[in-house]
Amino acid sequence: MIEMKVAGIALDAITRSPIILLKDASERRALLIYIALEQARAIIGPLENQKPPRPLTHDLMMNSLGEWNINIEKIIIHSLERDTFYASVILQQGEFRKEIDSRPSDAIALALRANVSIWVMEEVIANASIPIDRDADEAEQEAFREFISNLCPEDLIRYFGTSENS
Repeated sequence: MIEMKVAGIALDAITRSPIILLKDASERRALLIYIALEQARAIIGPLENQKPPRPLTHDLMMNSLGEWNINIEKIIIHSLERDTFYASVILQQGEFRKEIDSRPSDAIALALRANVSIWVMEEVIANASIPIDRDADEAEQEAFREFISNLCPEDLIRYFGTSENS
């Protein structure tokens, strides 16, 4: 899994639909998730440190969890099927943990309120992320190619040993 941060909310230039923009720590990959306007509002509030005069749905959820001493441990965006992302909210109460199915937008809105990590499965990153820093990606690929071209069988045997030792 790769930890990602909410970089912001953007609008699609053509459809004018809100998009959550997640970035990895190295800021080399981004994940774009289309959401509805109401979900965008639920995410923008905590991003901009805005407190509503009365609790909104996600605030109510956080208040309810707090009253029962249940913490949000993290959220995980775990799959992408037919252009739909799927997420889970990992809850913890003492030594007990529970994984709850969620829309990514709701999970992210809760994660921002609880100040917890947003994790994305590597498979989702591989299938749906976009590169931000192409130069760094190309440099990394070139370094790997150079490493492979200078590799000899003796290096592999030294590192992995022989199959006779297994």
